[in-house]
Amino acid sequence: MNEAISYERYDRQIILKEFGEAAQRKLLNAKILVVGAGGLGCPLLLYLAAAGVGTIGVVDFDTIVLSNLQRQVLYSVSDIGQFKATTATRRLKELNPELNIIAFDLPLNSQNALPLIAAFDIVVDATDNFPARYLINDACVLLNKPLVYGAIDRYEGQVAVFNYVKHPGDISANYRDLFPDPVRNDEVLNCEQGGVLGVLPGIVGTMMANETMKIITGIGEPLANQLLTYNILSNQTYQAEFFPRAETSSFIPQTRQAFAATNYEWMCSSQSVSLEIDIKTFDDLLNSRAIAVIDVREPNEKPDVGEFSCERIPLSQLATASLPVEGNTIVFICQTGTRSLEAARRFSESSINRPANVYSLKGGIVAWKRNREKQLA
Repeated sequence: MNEAISYERYDRQIILKEFGEAAQRKLLNAKILVVGAGGLGCPLLLYLAAAGVGTIGVVDFDTIVLSNLQRQVLYSVSDIGQFKATTATRRLKELNPELNIIAFDLPLNSQNALPLIAAFDIVVDATDNFPARYLINDACVLLNKPLVYGAIDRYEGQVAVFNYVKHPGDISANYRDLFPDPVRNDEVLNCEQGGVLGVLPGIVGTMMANETMKIITGIGEPLANQLLTYNILSNQTYQAEFFPRAETSSFIPQTRQAFAATNYEWMCSSQSVSLEIDIKTFDDLLNSRAIAVIDVREPNEKPDVGEFSCERIPLSQLATASLPVEGNTIVFICQTGTRSLEAARRFSESSINRPANVYSLKGGIVAWKRNREKQLA
């Protein structure tokens, strides 16, 4: 977008010494995808549009209900029953008709996420569920897109920037480096279940808008590899640094095909628990010698397994590999139990030559070895 800058509209930020016309032009040329037009999405969309971000995509498949209006400030009573993405887009265009604002009234999934995200420069995760967070993160890593993240829980909010490098030599962490093991949706209360004060998503959402603008313009220091936590009751903030973890990179689908085959809803559902077995059950099965053990880690991953017989088939190659099916039970293992759970899901859903029992070792080989060391001590 090379349109002339409206100095009257953006005067208050252009006159900032560190900002100026150059930063404003970067905003006008930016393409930002916001996933979620709810409590977090509404304030951040308002401020991105007001600041002059040239192209904004809004992804949300929900419709507006009365209980949204306590915190979702883009909507009014007359909007109840309407799609959030379409309604938000209309309101934002009323605020700033100079912008290109696009509504996507659809659920983001592993089939449409990559082509959609590829068209934008930065992704902002304003969702409220774990399947979407892992899906958005993995897509951004595959496409090398910066990701601005925010979350709220009753009186506390979080903001972070993932997959972003500002200075040469820096290393970039992603959501899985902070939360490697998928959290099931029934383990954490959402706003509907746990409640939230309406001002909290307003505060966190504007923080997310601020991080997005810093990435676009290059001013300040974004929260890359930093998790900022804010409590509205005490006004306390806590900022923690985190780093890329070698073992978590393999949790992310390595190809577009693997990404499309990943079931993120299932990964974060309570149904996945039925495929997990604990260490004692695993040891009992080993002693029975009636199982085949498949290690789905990459070939160079440590620690090695020498205590029992297993075959290493990386998760990325599982779809095309020939698996042992002569036994009655297969147990998949990996470093911490995340990839093996995905492998168990894929194999258990296959109806071709599968054994009666398919499991994943909970906690992975690391937990198994620690337990063994305690037993031998």
